[in-house]
Amino acid sequence: MDTVFIEQLEIEALIGIYDWERRIRQPLWFDIEMDFDNRVPAASDDIAHTLDYKAVSKRVMAYVGASSFGLVETLAERVAELVLSEFPVSRVRLKLSKPGAVRGARAVGVRIERWREARA
Repeated sequence: MDTVFIEQLEIEALIGIYDWERRIRQPLWFDIEMDFDNRVPAASDDIAHTLDYKAVSKRVMAYVGASSFGLVETLAERVAELVLSEFPVSRVRLKLSKPGAVRGARAVGVRIERWREARA
């Protein structure tokens, strides 16, 4: 299977569990990998047959920008569900980074992988 990816998509969001975090928007970075068969668009050279990563980016940006979760774990799960339900991908691997959350670390966060259908 082929992979279409979006790297370091930066989105400002209301995220966090502390009172001060609930009053400000913070930057989050998303790395998204999606399984998609690129043979059809490669053969046709037609953008209509591709996984439109601009559409994925815009949808994720709109969703995250309007969200206000406490945990990055919850936000990562919801974004993975959104991508799987709204786009023709069989798997999504998502890394969500919260820069500056821990002194001395560039970023902290989670990496999850989800499939359209349950795996055995």
